[in-house]
Amino acid sequence: MSADPNIGRLLSKRYQMQELIGTGAMGRVYRAKDVLLGGVPVAVKFLALSIQNEKMRLQERFEREAKTCALLGQKSIHIVRVMDYGVDDRNTPFYVMEYLQGESLSQIIRLQNLTVPRFLSMVRQIGLGLQCAHDGIPVDGAIYPIIHRDIKPSNMLVIQDPSFGELVKVLDFGIAKLLQSDGNVTNYYLGTLAYSSPEQMEGKELDKRSDIYSLGVMMFEMLTGTMPLVPTTSSFGAWYKTHRTQQPLSFAEAAPNLQLPSKLEDLVMSCLAKEPSDRPQSLSEILSTLASIEHRYHTSLIVAPTDVPTQERGVQLQLAQRAKTELESPDSRNEPISSIYSWPQDKPIADIVFPQIINTNAGTLPSLWIMLTQEEIQKRLVCKRYNQFLFIPVPHPMLLWITAIYNRKHGPKWLPYYLDLKSSFGQEITNLLGQTGYYRLLFFSRESPGSCSHVQIATIDPMQCQKLQEWATRSQILVSAAEPHMSRGLLKREYEKIKPLILARLEAVNTNSHFDLSG
Repeated sequence: MSADPNIGRLLSKRYQMQELIGTGAMGRVYRAKDVLLGGVPVAVKFLALSIQNEKMRLQERFEREAKTCALLGQKSIHIVRVMDYGVDDRNTPFYVMEYLQGESLSQIIRLQNLTVPRFLSMVRQIGLGLQCAHDGIPVDGAIYPIIHRDIKPSNMLVIQDPSFGELVKVLDFGIAKLLQSDGNVTNYYLGTLAYSSPEQMEGKELDKRSDIYSLGVMMFEMLTGTMPLVPTTSSFGAWYKTHRTQQPLSFAEAAPNLQLPSKLEDLVMSCLAKEPSDRPQSLSEILSTLASIEHRYHTSLIVAPTDVPTQERGVQLQLAQRAKTELESPDSRNEPISSIYSWPQDKPIADIVFPQIINTNAGTLPSLWIMLTQEEIQKRLVCKRYNQFLFIPVPHPMLLWITAIYNRKHGPKWLPYYLDLKSSFGQEITNLLGQTGYYRLLFFSRESPGSCSHVQIATIDPMQCQKLQEWATRSQILVSAAEPHMSRGLLKREYEKIKPLILARLEAVNTNSHFDLSG
C-alpha cells in the first residue's frame, strides 16, 4: 500500500486520487479521475499545509484565486483551465484542473538547446497567456489585472497538440493576487528566489512589470541554458543582494557560440532591468518586438516541401499543403449559374478577386469571384487548378487562400485572398470551405460584367478541410497582438517564397481540364 494517504482517496465524493504527479513550494498535484463524469482524468492541486495561517487568510485567498484561474482559463488557450475548487475535510484548500500530458519547459531546456524559432514560438505563447492575465478579469462589475508572481520554466507545460502543434500553457496562478485598489499590501515573500524581481524580494506590492522581470530571467535561461544571475550562496539574503545589485551576465559570457539577433538580446536584457520603469511596460510591447524579430528572422517561416511531412518547427505558421493537382470535369454539383450572378455594384470593374457565400441547388457554398479581361479568360479555357492555404496565428490570426489556374502556353494566373480570422466573415467562409470540401470560381469579364461568363469547381483535400475548421475554431480564442496588416505582410512574404514550388508542381502534370461552360 502507498505511504501517501491521498492515493485512492475520494475527494468531495467525486475525485478519486490515483497518483502524485508533482510537488512544489505551493503544494502537491495528483492525477485523479472524475467519477461523476465516467472517469475523466483531472489534476487536483492541494495547497501546502505549511503556509496555512490566519495572517494570510489563506482559505479566502485560495477560493478567490481558484475562481481567478477558472476565468483566465476560459479567456486564453495558453492558461491551464480550472474546473472546480474547495476545501477538504482536513481543512486543506484544493482546486481541480484539466489534466494535461506534456513536458515541463524546465525538462526541455535541461535536455536540449532551443532553436531561435522554437524559442520565439514558446515565448510568444507564454506572453499571450500572461497578457490575458495582465489585461484583467471581471470581478464584481470591474476589471482587475492579475499577476502571476511565479514565472519559471517548471510552471510552463509544453504539449504536443495534434491540431495546434506545440502548445504552451502557463500553470499555477495559485499565488496570483488581484490588484484591487483597496487590497492590502502583502509584506511576506511568495515566489521562487532565482526568478523573483527585486521588488518582489523586498515584499513590495507588485504589478505586471514584476512578471516581465521573471520572464526575462526565464528567456535568458531558455536561450543559453544558464541563469543570468548567480549568487554566492542559495540563501534568501544572497538572492536579495543579487537581484538588487548584480548585473546579469551578457549573452557572450553565458553562451559565446550562440548567434542571436541583436534585437532579441536587447529585449531580454531590457526585461532584466533592476528598475521597473526601465523594463518593457507591458506584454504588448514584448509581443510586438517578438513579431518584428520573426518578421526579420527568416528561418522562423520555413516551409516544408509539399510531399515531405512537415517537421516539428518552433513557429506557429502552419501550411495546409496540397499533395496533388485537382483535375476535374463538370459534375452534378455544377448546375448552371452563369446567368444568376452579376457583378456587385460596390465592386470596381477591375482585375480583382474576392470571396462570396452563394446559395445554389446544392445549398450554401463558398465561392471565389474573379474579374479579368475577356482575352485573359479565353487564354485559360483549358487549365489546371490548384489551391493551398497558409495560416498564421500571430501576431493576428490570418489565412491566405491561394488559388492558381495554369496552362502550359500562358502560364499561371495567381488568385490570392487574405481572410481575417477574427472577423465574422472570415470565420464563416473558412468553416464553409472546410465543411463543403470545394468551392466555385466565378469568372466575370471586364468587357461584359453583367453576368458570370465561366465557372470552375476547385476541390479541397480532406486534410486541408480538417485544418481549415481547426484554424477557424482556434482563432476564436487567440488574442491579436498586432494589427492584421502585420500578419498579412508575413504571409505575403511566405507566398512569394512558395510560388515557384507550386508552379513546379503544376508544370509536372501533363493533363489540362476544361472550364465548365454551362449557362
